[in-house]
Amino acid sequence: MYLLFGGLSFFLNMGLFWLIVTKLGMNALIGNVICWIIVVMFQFITNRLWVFDGKTDSFGAFLKQMGAFYGGRLLTLAIEEGIIFIFITLMKLPDMPVKLAAQVIVIVLNYVISKLLVFRKKDGE
Repeated sequence: MYLLFGGLSFFLNMGLFWLIVTKLGMNALIGNVICWIIVVMFQFITNRLWVFDGKTDSFGAFLKQMGAFYGGRLLTLAIEEGIIFIFITLMKLPDMPVKLAAQVIVIVLNYVISKLLVFRKKDGE
């Protein structure tokens, strides 16, 4: 399920980035943040419901789970923004290959964070 929804997230992210940065001419760093906002909402819903079975027993537990998810994604957003800043803004490399490479790194980190920290099962579950 992670491959399915991860793949959908990847193509949504890359497609939005291409549209916003390449076609609309927006700054890559700003465009990346816009993509992040849209894609992370999609990811939280799909990861919680279908990928990691993230059911919680209280609203407080749900908020804790959501905070951990968005916190992890903010960390990987910072890493991705750093990659984009260095390779697109400073080094003037082409947008899409840099975004693609950054996405590979981010996908691996997001999986590890979600699996080990956000949606981990407690003993006995």
